[in-house]
Amino acid sequence: MPKPFNIAFFELESWEKEYLLKNLKNCQLKFVDEHLNENNVNQIKDADAIGVFIYSIVNKKILDNLPNLKLITTLSTGFDHIDLKECKKRKITVCNVPHYGENTVAEHTFALILNLTRKIHKAYERTVRGDFSIEGLRGIDLQGKTIGVIGAGSIGQHVIRIAKGFETKVIAYDKFRNLKLAKRLGFKYVTFDYLVQNSDIITLHVPYNKSTHHLINKKEISKMKKGVIIINTARGGIIDTSALLEGLQSGKIGGAGLDVLEGECFIKEERQILSKHFLKECDLKTVLQNHILLKQDNVIITPHNAFNSWEALHRILDTTILNIDSFLKEKPINIVK
Repeated sequence: MPKPFNIAFFELESWEKEYLLKNLKNCQLKFVDEHLNENNVNQIKDADAIGVFIYSIVNKKILDNLPNLKLITTLSTGFDHIDLKECKKRKITVCNVPHYGENTVAEHTFALILNLTRKIHKAYERTVRGDFSIEGLRGIDLQGKTIGVIGAGSIGQHVIRIAKGFETKVIAYDKFRNLKLAKRLGFKYVTFDYLVQNSDIITLHVPYNKSTHHLINKKEISKMKKGVIIINTARGGIIDTSALLEGLQSGKIGGAGLDVLEGECFIKEERQILSKHFLKECDLKTVLQNHILLKQDNVIITPHNAFNSWEALHRILDTTILNIDSFLKEKPINIVK
């Protein structure tokens, strides 16, 4: 009788363990609550495969202790916690989860937009106090408005599809233009300046890096339409918090929906927030400014929760299961090069 495929998983919640046990019945599973490190690697010496997250640093020292290892599947999109060069030398296959939350983040984007345009948060707060008056609750229609999407990648495309359902005009800025996509989805590529100047709602869907740091700043805000609504479900540092606060207080910006804040810990993966290892080391000045943002009645802040749906988290597990099954069938997928 052949020996069962031995897989060790790290950093999982109880429901995730149950799900994997149910769906990987032909494998022998071991679960370690902590991230993989030099202190616990001896617990999994016989592992044929490991399932890790970004806190598990898989380097030469770790690999030296895992002589049977054939597969590493990371429950993340990023893979810079794994020494790919060393894995290649040892003929260890490395797989990741390339996509899982595109529609999830896009839906949260529209939850923020609708809350701001129809003042749902204010109406809710009022009615729970037993006050059913509608004074001050008049909203605006989305139909006919211009939505500017900064970043028309996988998340931005979902935002565009949803926006078209509301009969809005959609313009997009992206470094890489896909004209066939624009024609199919019914949006128009424009320059960054044109988008900033002509959008009623601006929503951000770009990665955070040197070129996007403070992409939305005092200068760009000064070009915007009076009353513009700004949505950020990407990364906090894309917006200059001081400039945003000034724009809100002056009335230049009509509202902001923020799932991310400048100064929150550097986040590589959304699922990182669910980990007990996630530490918050924040800049005090920005924290104070963010505290003031919380007090603005035209600002909605959610706690970096756009990715956090049951479906998205199940997609991570389903892709991981598929990575393992495909490897066992000698047809590996989602291989990290």
